[in-house]
Amino acid sequence: MDLTFSKPSEVVKQLCERLRTERLAMQMTQAEVAARAGVGVNTVSNLEAGRNVSLETVVRVAMVLGRSKELEGLFQPKLDSLEDILRYDASAKRQRSKKGKLK
Repeated sequence: MDLTFSKPSEVVKQLCERLRTERLAMQMTQAEVAARAGVGVNTVSNLEAGRNVSLETVVRVAMVLGRSKELEGLFQPKLDSLEDILRYDASAKRQRSKKGKLK
């Protein structure tokens, strides 16, 4: 899927179409996916049509369809060097100071 120069709505439409294609390839009905995902059939129908799509619904349906690995890789840090790794590690340890306390 080429997401270059796409509008967010176009990306959502492509993802929703792919989830529908995946469901059909697995020979599952919308009702089966909905039951396993813990959402309503109308929610799955709306998702596949690209209407009223919440991230949680996309994640739930993708997990039911066995696509969790793809979700895990979505926002992995881009670590190309030791410097990147050290910077990422340091940023993960940063904490916000408590309000009212000045250093």
